[in-house]
Amino acid sequence: MRATLTTTSRLRAPSLRGLAGAILVALAVAGCGINNVPTLQERAKAAWGEVQNQYQRRADLIPNLVETVRGYAQQEKDVLVQVTEARARATQVKVDASTITDPAKFKEFQDSQAQLSGALGRLLATVEAYPDLKSNQNFLALQSQLEGTENRIAVARRDYIGAVQQFNTEIRTIPGRWIAAIFYSDAKPMEVFTATAGSDRPPSVKF
Repeated sequence: MRATLTTTSRLRAPSLRGLAGAILVALAVAGCGINNVPTLQERAKAAWGEVQNQYQRRADLIPNLVETVRGYAQQEKDVLVQVTEARARATQVKVDASTITDPAKFKEFQDSQAQLSGALGRLLATVEAYPDLKSNQNFLALQSQLEGTENRIAVARRDYIGAVQQFNTEIRTIPGRWIAAIFYSDAKPMEVFTATAGSDRPPSVKF
């Protein structure tokens, strides 16, 4: 009986030591930041999703804005067409998770939104010549929503840029670079917005 207990104890000892070793390894791996890469990656993706949401919010406001302006300023046909076409191009740009790691796709998205911003700014500038339109309740409501959306876009872009900078720094520096190479081969550097003329401020929609 004593011999059996001794044998069992000998068998259990290596198993316990192996379990303890596995726990220590797991703790060491967690302590070295193995989860930083996916955590920062998901944070950046979430920030990108908010950028898309706010640009989509703006796109949704534009048709009503165009129709309201057209009702008072039909002679501004060229400007109205420019906005409508710019919106169409912006909404036709395919955007998915791969966009933020593809320089060409990201540039296409940014350029289309910049063109829409420019066309929208020109449309809003024409309103100054139409006092009745400036006091129209529907226009005033759209103006307020658009102003808020432009501000949300600016905040969303800022948050996205910050999240991407953290992620890109993590996968380009040690030990994050090693961890990404070993465990997260899909972790690629993400693109950020580059400055365009007037990008430091949202289009003016106050009258």
